[in-house]
Amino acid sequence: MDVAVIGATGDVGRQVCVQLIERRIVPTSSRLQLVARADGPSAHAAYGLRADLVDAYAEHTPLIDVALDPSEVVADVVVMTAGRTIPATPGGTVDRRGLAAGNIEVFRSYASALADHGSGHEVVIVVSNPVELGVAVFAQVLGRHRVIGMGAWLDTLRFRREIATSLGIRRQSVGGFVAGQHGDDLVPLWSSVRITGLTPDERAHAVGALRGRRSLDDFGAEVEHAKLVLSELAVTDMRAAFDAIDEWPPDLRAVARPWLTHQSGAKTASGTAGATVDLVEVVLDGREIVVAGQVALDGEASVGGVGVRGVAGVPAVLGPEGWTRILLDPLAPDESRRLAASIERITRALAEWGVEP
Repeated sequence: MDVAVIGATGDVGRQVCVQLIERRIVPTSSRLQLVARADGPSAHAAYGLRADLVDAYAEHTPLIDVALDPSEVVADVVVMTAGRTIPATPGGTVDRRGLAAGNIEVFRSYASALADHGSGHEVVIVVSNPVELGVAVFAQVLGRHRVIGMGAWLDTLRFRREIATSLGIRRQSVGGFVAGQHGDDLVPLWSSVRITGLTPDERAHAVGALRGRRSLDDFGAEVEHAKLVLSELAVTDMRAAFDAIDEWPPDLRAVARPWLTHQSGAKTASGTAGATVDLVEVVLDGREIVVAGQVALDGEASVGGVGVRGVAGVPAVLGPEGWTRILLDPLAPDESRRLAASIERITRALAEWGVEP
């Protein structure tokens, strides 16, 4: 099974390539395709990246080639990491409209090329932001079930890790999902949390203690207040800003920590790549596994008794042919309200960008 990484020389793309080889997701008998732009500096860097990867992992390097035109992309799994990225600068803001304007034509060019020259069976994992826009564009051209965005899976892993940290256990012992829009508008599904070794009553007690008497109706305001507090702290003491996050509830930490990471001047490339490679592994493994991801829905999920039509992050069954089913259990009232509002905001944003969800 072959994998193509579009934008392979970028921060996230490079990490995806490294982890695909380090974790031996792509075996030596398969191909890893490094996709770059012929008219940009990445064209030269792609050949250097290939040499560097072979140098570092000679004993288990897959076949590596370079593609400089969208029509040359051929793989079983295509990872989309190309395009403009969120700036990692102190005081910087996330300009989703700017990202959309810069990346929509990139999405369209590769989606069209895959439709015209691909096998018709590729599974596309969208990493580039806005991930919901990327999913919408690729899904329109290639079909809904062959496209999934990794944002909800990354948010889910962060949510699980923060819960596990609070309980002093490993992340693997925590289940549960994050839905909605990737980033500040995510929806932590506390009702989906499961903790290995705890009875339902014990789990309810543990979740209640972690969450407190808070409601997701106030979560957006909590996120904005947290960002204000961290912005002020980070000016004089970045360490104190990160320490402050540790005192907050797990769902708020799952949003605030990556946001502050960008504010610090660093990036979240390693974590993003790790979540992406998880999804690649699932597709290549041949089994169906429940993950969370941004997908284009046509009534498969119900929120507040209404079938959802549009792009949103939800728990989905992912396998070698893409996603097949949505497993969104009945939600708590505040979860339902926040998820419905998040989907509405995604739909409005897609309309502004001229894309039908």
